[in-house]
Amino acid sequence: MAQFATIVGALGALATTAHTALNLRKLRTPPDEVNPISERVSILVPARNEAENIGPCVAAALHSTGLEDLEVIVLDDTSTDGTADVATDAAHGDQRFRLVSSDEAVPTQWLGKNWACARLGAAASGSVLVFLDADVVVDPTGIARSIALMQKAGLDITCPYPRQEAFSALERLVQPLLQWSWLTLLPLGLAETSPRPELTAGNGQLLVIERSMYEQIGGHAAVKAEVLEDIALVRAVKGAGGRGGVVDGTHIARCRMYDSADALVDGYTKSLWSAFGGPGGSIAVTTLLNLMYVVPAAAAVASRNPTTRTWGVIGYGAGVTGRMLSASRTGGRLLPDSVAHPVSIGIFTYLVAESWRRHRNGTISWRGRTLP
Repeated sequence: MAQFATIVGALGALATTAHTALNLRKLRTPPDEVNPISERVSILVPARNEAENIGPCVAAALHSTGLEDLEVIVLDDTSTDGTADVATDAAHGDQRFRLVSSDEAVPTQWLGKNWACARLGAAASGSVLVFLDADVVVDPTGIARSIALMQKAGLDITCPYPRQEAFSALERLVQPLLQWSWLTLLPLGLAETSPRPELTAGNGQLLVIERSMYEQIGGHAAVKAEVLEDIALVRAVKGAGGRGGVVDGTHIARCRMYDSADALVDGYTKSLWSAFGGPGGSIAVTTLLNLMYVVPAAAAVASRNPTTRTWGVIGYGAGVTGRMLSASRTGGRLLPDSVAHPVSIGIFTYLVAESWRRHRNGTISWRGRTLP
């Protein structure tokens, strides 16, 4: 039984790594040079207790080049740490900057960020909307290049995935799984158009959408209760006949999502329970990942059967190779981080289980708000 599981897992790791290599050839990348964007562009930043991050975010957004008509709007979502003051100071009186403050309660059935984004969408006057998380710093040409890619490729929504900065051991083990997951498991070409929910990836850290499409799908009101509102928005666009998804944003933006182990665990557990369609989906996905990336590694180290051990080495090597391919394209560390890929999968499995435990106990919270 152990030998059979090891062989099946190793074959799965080989297949998914081959798929990673194929996806890397299909992954869209913003052009290096673009003509100035003439449409009015609204960069929209929801911010709740983001005083540590909002300054560089706002300054970088206002330094965007290649945009002939730009506005940057920050919504201060009942912050208590001086977020509004930091954002205003970072703008240095730039007339293109506007601060919107909100002291009202989040309406019933809405999640906080979704409500903030909906208010930003209503306040914006641009024909292109750019939703930007407060912990993201964009390159001066990043927004213009993202819009140029979206328009040239005929997309209605695009999510340039920023380079994920990771410094602590836990960050380095977990954060690279973000890009690795969709590069390994999602057929990118099909995902741009398929209305099937499982064939969708998105990223709200940097999300660009045509205003006409945003209004057609009903804006964030269409995803008001979705924990993973970014993926839900992409699904809504595709459901309306549009096209879009994730693209390579490695060289146009950077983001450090979490600066502590507690913040990382809280951040992942707030949403992982909803990522795979229910408990059955979560069990199926984590079981498959462990079969492909943990079982072969364990066999390579512990099995006394030569055949099992050989297949274990093959499977482990395939998993590490896939992780390295992803890291080399997305700005991650190749070594020694990729070698610990089975450990990363083990931690991810724990985070999924912990997310379900907190969800069922009603103990999930984020930035001072209890989540369903």
